Amino acid sequence: MSEIKDITLAPSGAHKIDWVRKNCPLLRSLEEEFAQTRPFEGIRIALSIHLEAKTAYLCKVLAAGGAEMFVTGSNPLSTQDDVAAALADAGLNVFAWYNSTPEEYEHHITCVLENNCNIIIDDGGDLVHMLHTKLQDKIQYVIGGCEETTTGIIRLIAMANSQELKFPMVLVNNADCKHLFDNRYGTGQSVFDGINRTTNLIVAGKQVVVAGYGWCGKGVAMRAKGLGAQVIVTEVDPVKAIEAVMDGFDVMPMREAAKIGDFFITVTGCAGVISEEDFKVMKNGAILCNAGHFDVEIDMKRLREIALDTIDQRKNIIGYQISEENWIYVLAEGRLVNLAAGDGHPAEIMDMSFAIHALSAKYLVENADKLTDKLINVPKEVDMEVAKRKLNFLGKSIDTLTPQQEAYLNSSSIDM
Repeated sequence: MSEIKDITLAPSGAHKIDWVRKNCPLLRSLEEEFAQTRPFEGIRIALSIHLEAKTAYLCKVLAAGGAEMFVTGSNPLSTQDDVAAALADAGLNVFAWYNSTPEEYEHHITCVLENNCNIIIDDGGDLVHMLHTKLQDKIQYVIGGCEETTTGIIRLIAMANSQELKFPMVLVNNADCKHLFDNRYGTGQSVFDGINRTTNLIVAGKQVVVAGYGWCGKGVAMRAKGLGAQVIVTEVDPVKAIEAVMDGFDVMPMREAAKIGDFFITVTGCAGVISEEDFKVMKNGAILCNAGHFDVEIDMKRLREIALDTIDQRKNIIGYQISEENWIYVLAEGRLVNLAAGDGHPAEIMDMSFAIHALSAKYLVENADKLTDKLINVPKEVDMEVAKRKLNFLGKSIDTLTPQQEAYLNSSSIDM
């Protein structure tokens, strides 16, 4: 019961998934454990995350635990058709293909949710949104869900504040083992992987403008500096702006940065971060890309309207003529550059993030009758379990508190 591009691509996708499995010891240990304990027996899981090999392996881990999987992608340009074919060939239900139209993308989400799923694993909130709008009759089957990214959590908080959210959601992105590593190290590396393989241009010596200095922005700025760039940060939060200054970066408004930047990378989770006024003052040859979830951080709609001409310069690079002499270039249509023009975060990083997802889904199933809050933080014991396992796989060990130290830390006395 799948809708994919071409089942004959399955062997290629299977090789990709096998490579991920070899480099994800955390998920591999969970796969073995779940195969024995079957925590998802009789459970239907709907999943919408960028459909590439790491996501596919998470799906197989959940399936090993007894789950019936219904899978789609969370971005039309990040779906890899061979990976989708490999999952379908393995017996999972997959509804996705690369470069789907908006109508096809929505159709695939609908196909997933029409199966009365019990657990929702979302990346950006499209599954949750569909359930609360066009498929409200399917909410009765939902125990709860997990949200992968900052943008999705922003949407969930808004829904909860207006009392619209109808079932519990675990805020996976807020877990330490997710945002401290995935958002910072994963985004930092994968963004420049996408930029470098797409442009084939040097970063060293360039002015790199990073819009947003959250964990993703910190990672991008750190990697840009490591590649030899001069880094400018734009922010709306004065505290984060001070952080950027003390980390050694320049800080200024986007309108000023737009005049001098060579590369622009948005990682804010907001809309209209780079606007028409910014386009008009950019240098000839400026390169723009987005590493936030949705393709709204660069105002692509307005850019297309004001462009005098366009050119498909290279794969995943479109040039827009702004004036007689000036062209600016956008990577991956303003969508997630690290996935639409790359392979996403490194496997070892997603090993941690997806382990959090798997254990959070298990937590939801085990506590289905006790869940009262609509927004749930990842339980501390889950975060710590993932950290301990990862540290062990890295071949590292740490100290433990003695009973006396435990007593000291939990006492008002300063005496041992």
